Amino acid sequence: MKKTKRTHKYLLLVSAIILSIGIGRAVFAQHEGHDMSKMPGMSKAKPKTKAKTKRKLVRKRKPAARKKQRVKKHDMSSMPGMNMPGHQMPASSPTPNPQASPHQMDMNMPGMNMPANSPTPNPQASPHQMDMNMPGHQMPVNSPSPNPQASPHQMDMNPSVPAASPSSGTTHTHGEQPGAMGNMDMSSANGAQPGSMNMGPLMVMSGNDIGIRVGSSDTNLMSMGAMGSGTTWQPSSGPMHMIHKQSGDWLLMFHYNAVIGVNRQGGPRGVTKFESSNWFMPMAYHKLGKGTLQLRSMFSFEPFTFPPGGSPLLFQTGETFKGQPLIDKQHPHDLFMELSAQYTHPLGERATWFTYFGYPGEPALGPVAFMHRMSASENPSATLAHHLQDSTHISFGVLTTGFTYRWLKLEGSVFNGREPDENRYNFDAHKWNSRSARVSIMPNPNWVIQASYGFLRSPEAAEPGTDIRRTTASVQYNRPLKRGNWASAFVWGRNHTSSPGETHNLNGYTFESTVNFLDKNYLYTRLELVDKNELLRAVDRALLGITDDHPSFRIGAYTFGGARDVVTSEKLTMAVGSDLTFYSKPAVLDQLYGNNPVSWKLFLRFRPGKMDMSSMHGTH
Repeated sequence: MKKTKRTHKYLLLVSAIILSIGIGRAVFAQHEGHDMSKMPGMSKAKPKTKAKTKRKLVRKRKPAARKKQRVKKHDMSSMPGMNMPGHQMPASSPTPNPQASPHQMDMNMPGMNMPANSPTPNPQASPHQMDMNMPGHQMPVNSPSPNPQASPHQMDMNPSVPAASPSSGTTHTHGEQPGAMGNMDMSSANGAQPGSMNMGPLMVMSGNDIGIRVGSSDTNLMSMGAMGSGTTWQPSSGPMHMIHKQSGDWLLMFHYNAVIGVNRQGGPRGVTKFESSNWFMPMAYHKLGKGTLQLRSMFSFEPFTFPPGGSPLLFQTGETFKGQPLIDKQHPHDLFMELSAQYTHPLGERATWFTYFGYPGEPALGPVAFMHRMSASENPSATLAHHLQDSTHISFGVLTTGFTYRWLKLEGSVFNGREPDENRYNFDAHKWNSRSARVSIMPNPNWVIQASYGFLRSPEAAEPGTDIRRTTASVQYNRPLKRGNWASAFVWGRNHTSSPGETHNLNGYTFESTVNFLDKNYLYTRLELVDKNELLRAVDRALLGITDDHPSFRIGAYTFGGARDVVTSEKLTMAVGSDLTFYSKPAVLDQLYGNNPVSWKLFLRFRPGKMDMSSMHGTH
């Protein structure tokens, strides 16, 4: 009796082995190119001879000819190499799909726990679809059914997927080696955008951009690439030069830019000076309630590194020094350029409401300030149209609120419209009696269009009774290149000034473009046409025989330059650069500026290295 039982066991064991080998060979035959022998816990069976295989297939076909084929449930845990220590198949799993192919393989890899109560596989799923979990990653409970239109040979893998619900904000464990995922699609679970990857409680990688979660959402994200000055947008596809660190529940970032060099302005009114333009920006993000808090500051040492009165710049006007209007000089920025807080609250999965407070800060008026535009990233000079387009980027007292929905942003501000005073180290206090509104559109990551309107009450300290109604419009374009980037912008600004007894309309047109190629090389240009009505002092008007107190002139400035990175690292890049600027002007100004003045600069530029998105896996 014992011998008979032993014989039956051997026969059952041999039958199970033969049937398993037959199924395995059939799967491998139809999945040519998927070498399962290299996966952990899998061993490849020794090849059988053709004659033996043929005889086995003949035996297996005979029963199928007499009656309807039945699908037999196989206990995969009993196969060689499939009994994973410490890993159990889920209890109370649903009945397998009656239409599923016997060749469909649902496997647990080492380090994986398959979820309990997982849904029934899609009845239309391909018989050859392999649904696998990668080592060290726990599949979410109640994961959705596979795509019914999935390819027959599709391998559905979920790397670094959190086990928590979409709203929990919990992220996966970062224990993998960078690059271990190869060329797999890093699609995040819980509805995140294709190609995205969780990088921490606040940060999500999405292609070449970094998204900041609004609250705990994996789909409602603020793009770091789109962040401009104040609350402005710029194309999110551009490069980011930042240092970042995850510190507990805080995401910390730091950006800086410093240009040191020789500035030579040509013609009779030109001078040569050694100077530095610079700014430093610490930022922090933190989940607060159902939304996200952003803290940002910006400092500049230009009050110490600019020559007295400002940086020489032909045909530039705006603000004062020692009570006199600045002419042919760019004023230094304040030591405190921005101290702001912004709170963003989700409205569904695609919309947000936000409130921004800055003292100082930037209202919703104009394009991205010139020093933050990607199209001007290498140009160390301010635009001549600065005071017609984006001069409100430092305002001591700003409150902005608005809404975003996917590609649209609507916002409005109340603020102090008075430009900063001559004391560049203090905090100004004036009435918040100016207002503005702006609409921005980002149809795709490469384009941003904005239009804005603002009323500025007495912005110039030297002309307290003169108000300005400013209208601006801009188009920004960015195109990533294989080994670089190309960014361009067109900006228009118009000041309608009104004071007792007179009005003026001044327009400024700016086109600029910067191309980065072969990683380390940059070429840039800026072309401007600007109306100026503050170029002449009383003595100049008398010399030229002009009786109008505010004669207006159309000035053209055309800059061409280049730079090359000579030191590159994650925290510091240094470039050597130079540019030339040519001008056009009315002939009446030749007596003051010369016939053809030419200006040039030679400089060193310092900033953080470009953030490498391909290595972000192991940076936190």
